[in-house]
Amino acid sequence: MIQSSLADRNLHWIFPLPAIVFVAMLMVFPVLYTGYLSFTNWNLTSGMPASFVGTDSYVRVLTEPRFLHAIGRTVAFTVLAVGIEGVLGVAAALILNRAFLGKDLAKLLLLLPLVATPVAIGIVFNLFYDPTIGLVNYLLQAVGLPTGLWVSHENTVLISLVLVDVWQWTPMITLIVLAGLASLSDEPVEAARIDGASEWQIIRWVTIPMVMPVILTALILRLVDALKTFDIIFAMTGGGPGYASETLNIMGFKYSFEYFRMGQSAVILVVLFLVVFACSLGIVKLRGRSDV
Repeated sequence: MIQSSLADRNLHWIFPLPAIVFVAMLMVFPVLYTGYLSFTNWNLTSGMPASFVGTDSYVRVLTEPRFLHAIGRTVAFTVLAVGIEGVLGVAAALILNRAFLGKDLAKLLLLLPLVATPVAIGIVFNLFYDPTIGLVNYLLQAVGLPTGLWVSHENTVLISLVLVDVWQWTPMITLIVLAGLASLSDEPVEAARIDGASEWQIIRWVTIPMVMPVILTALILRLVDALKTFDIIFAMTGGGPGYASETLNIMGFKYSFEYFRMGQSAVILVVLFLVVFACSLGIVKLRGRSDV
């Protein structure tokens, strides 16, 4: 009877416990194993088992100029992409929150970039950016503007990739912010109008502060995803030309599956994990302040 009553009182823990343990193992084991590999010099081509070398792999990777440049490109890509997506996404949500002809069609069109696979998007945009047959150069030439190599030149490849990411993921921020706007009360806006506030003042001092927690949530999701961007970059440039578009994710992939230097690849992935974690924690704290 005592055992039966104890089980009955803890049913809310007993039933989900197997799923919680399973998910925890899926999350914790890869992180711990990657951390362990980062302290080894395991090379698949050597035919030797992994041997513990302490921080030697960290010193070798962290002092390599290629790694430092990859960090810079990762940060630059993320800041540009998420910044542009945030501004455009919020602006589009504010527009779609109003009543106008074709509003439902506009919302439907917003979904199209989200349902396309990133690899397919990369292939299509490679055709757009092609220096000889690409649509971008054709349109620029038609209006008398200079053409470019876009993804084939180190000075333009990163911004070209950012524009592709902006095209695909701005709708996600728009839809999240639009859902937040739909849940807001109309009373503060109506009170501001009665007090004589202009539409811009209402947006700046009433609407945006009220929906700011939702905006920051959308930015957290995009920030984490942008820092880990792999498919579009790999499909379009593979990290080239040279290393001009090589981010931490691409570099980690090359070290793992092209150079087979698993220990040093694990170091890159550990650093990427710490960067993602630190950026996410910073925005979460910022979001907590906005709720106060």
